[in-house]
Amino acid sequence: MTPEVVTIAGRFMLEGQLAAVEPFGGGHINDSFLVTCQQKERRVRFLLQCINDAAFPVPAHVMDNIRRVTNHIMQKLRSLGVVDVHRKVLALVPTNEGGLCCRDGTGSYWRLYHFIEGALVRHTVETPDQAEQVARAFGTFQSLLIDFPSTRLHETIPGFHDTPSRFVALERAIQADPRRRTSEARAEIEYALLHRCLAGVLLDLHKAGEIPERVVHNDAKISNVLFDRETGEALCVVDFDTVMPGLAVYDFGDMVRSMTCPAPEDETDLSRVEMQMPLFEALARGYLEAATFLMPTERLHLVTAGKLITLEQGVRFLTDFLNGDTYYKTQRPNQNLDRCRTQFKLVESIIQHEARMVRFADSL
Repeated sequence: MTPEVVTIAGRFMLEGQLAAVEPFGGGHINDSFLVTCQQKERRVRFLLQCINDAAFPVPAHVMDNIRRVTNHIMQKLRSLGVVDVHRKVLALVPTNEGGLCCRDGTGSYWRLYHFIEGALVRHTVETPDQAEQVARAFGTFQSLLIDFPSTRLHETIPGFHDTPSRFVALERAIQADPRRRTSEARAEIEYALLHRCLAGVLLDLHKAGEIPERVVHNDAKISNVLFDRETGEALCVVDFDTVMPGLAVYDFGDMVRSMTCPAPEDETDLSRVEMQMPLFEALARGYLEAATFLMPTERLHLVTAGKLITLEQGVRFLTDFLNGDTYYKTQRPNQNLDRCRTQFKLVESIIQHEARMVRFADSL
């Protein structure tokens, strides 16, 4: 056990005697550790995380959002008579002083969750049934928060889905060209700028009052849903760092982006990048079954959100490539450019299937 991490774990209200602390998971943002305590004959486990303040510059805002959201969901589940609430929502463990988190000697923020036993994380969608369960889980998550108190959540990453601003950042990167990479990405730059007209579609509808602001997860992918190890059932949504005000369709769009094409995000054989209708249909079924609160305008723009979020992510990869790979981690040259190409190819595939996708969503 790392002495520093053990000391941090001991600053929380643990149940039983601290027995072990070991690295856990392979998250890209926060460092995580599994904390094991022994309570007589019973083992109790917790998830300890160090919040990445490079990604989240105000960790206190992240923690306040998480506290409010998890408490609200827990109360709603109990009011609905759910008996295994502890497996349906993450629960924070307070510090010995009663706070939400603590800071180490370097100023980093740490938090502790109760560990949900018997759960597993999937990183790729293998079947339409899995896609449907994930979509239902995110739809349920949004539904449980539909009556969230009016006091607005913090924006933990301001402008996260401000797509027009993402294009402004891209133009700056093109003009500055700090690593002399624009010549390698001329086709991708041209494609992005050609589709810039899509950038403000959803935000314009929101400004016009046609799409309301809601509490949104903002990272809706299969790895942020826990599954029951024995039954395969989706248990709950996790990773609440990006939960903040937004548009409900952003989450559906992110699911379309991340789960309708099984090819890796940095696939170099673009012939493998194709939006698969069975996976889209499963997502639409699961999400719309749970998200019964959606207004007609929101339902109407589900496929638009899929195009927009995929385009936005491609623009972000392209911008980072031009800037010298300063945000997204890379393991090989041109990886961010390859990531950009897969996103843009997926946008094209969505456009090709768009009419069919809209018809299916309208039929539900």
